[in-house]
Amino acid sequence: MSNISVIEAFMSDRRVGRMAITPEGLCGFEYDADWVQTGFSISPFYLPLKSGLIMAKRDPFGGNFGVFDDSLPDGWGNLLLDRYLQEKGIDPYKLNILERLSLIGSTGRGALEYRPDKSVVTDDEFLDFDRLSKEAEKILESKEGDGSVDLLYKYGGSSGGTRPKVFTKIDSREWLVKFKATSDPGNVGEIEYNYSLLAKECGIRMAETRLFDGRYFGVERFDRTPQGKVHTISAAGLLHANYRIPSLDYALLLKLTLNLTKDMAQVAEMFRLMVFNIFISNRDDHAKNFSFQWVDGAWKLSPAYDLLPSSGFNGYHTTTINGKGEPALADVIALAAEIGLSKQYATQIIEELTEKCISRKMLKFKLR
Repeated sequence: MSNISVIEAFMSDRRVGRMAITPEGLCGFEYDADWVQTGFSISPFYLPLKSGLIMAKRDPFGGNFGVFDDSLPDGWGNLLLDRYLQEKGIDPYKLNILERLSLIGSTGRGALEYRPDKSVVTDDEFLDFDRLSKEAEKILESKEGDGSVDLLYKYGGSSGGTRPKVFTKIDSREWLVKFKATSDPGNVGEIEYNYSLLAKECGIRMAETRLFDGRYFGVERFDRTPQGKVHTISAAGLLHANYRIPSLDYALLLKLTLNLTKDMAQVAEMFRLMVFNIFISNRDDHAKNFSFQWVDGAWKLSPAYDLLPSSGFNGYHTTTINGKGEPALADVIALAAEIGLSKQYATQIIEELTEKCISRKMLKFKLR
């Protein structure tokens, strides 16, 4: 790769702005003049809509802004990208943030695209999930040289999270399909699918989910619509919160939801999601597992995702509840009161979700 000193960010073929990097590795971003006049802040707290240069801090994203860090792969996607580059004779550890964003180009999550665009783009449908799963397993089990890195990178090089996954089109609809990680049970796809059904029964808004070939969990991408891509940013990206360690409390998430959406119905939606995560023991509820989207000129909660029982930081919820990693009923009621939800409403949600989880025999944790 040739050295990249400036990268431009686009959305729907409109230039949002440009970013350069200092010799110290800190990113500086400047909105395009036209975007300042007619656009919106792509990250309200750290990239307010204004003219002039805005500098990123060193932490927590190594000199990057959170909204652009969201575009970069992590976990499985990083492993895949590094293997792909190594096979092409490129040292991944020598690439700076701008060069990594150019590799994402037009393939990243959300609506942001980067130029120069050095991404590998495909519109092909690929439905041989058994083959992809086996190739992913080879890569997870080996250090280098095994597995179809080119094939997996083509379909999942910009993905986040720890589990192997690919993006694919099926009947012109875009899906994310997950495969088993080394430590996962063999039926992890079926488990996540069943919890997605439970979530919908519990009033949690999710994109459509499917169980492909009876084994592989798939969810339709909510950042892609027939009208185009949807700008999406995680709570980690919004708040510059380190998603690798406990960095949030649900109190902050609830207040963030109110601050951004100005809509108590969406605050109640976040509260319901919190209660659901508690009941199913989804303790890997880190800052990247909550997102917001810019839709029709306003910020809204994204559909929920990554909902299944999982261990968190030292066995506790990664996002704490009233400061607790393992909450009591009083903590949930206290958070409801703090954000302006009545005790009666909170109790009603708790009772409703308890009943639905028990009826499906999927209640993992009961509030007392």
